[in-house]
Amino acid sequence: MTTAKVSERGLISIPAAARRKLGIKPKSRVTVEVGENEIIIKPVRSIMDVAGIFRNCPSDFPGAGDWEQERAAAMEAVAREVEDETKS
Repeated sequence: MTTAKVSERGLISIPAAARRKLGIKPKSRVTVEVGENEIIIKPVRSIMDVAGIFRNCPSDFPGAGDWEQERAAAMEAVAREVEDETKS
């Protein structure tokens, strides 16, 4: 287990080994959950992390619907994510 020191402003640094293992890079987003005497930090995956995963999927794949509608929804999600990142 690695320890980290909390700054006067309440900031901590995530150790480099943990960041590498979880793929957390500068400007990455994380969730912070407060549990019973613990804080859980988890990386938030970007929609771009899953780009192209259905590329080789057959068209009769169960759940395959109107791909144009799915594509439009994905584009909206990406636009919202980019907008949120630029506000930060």
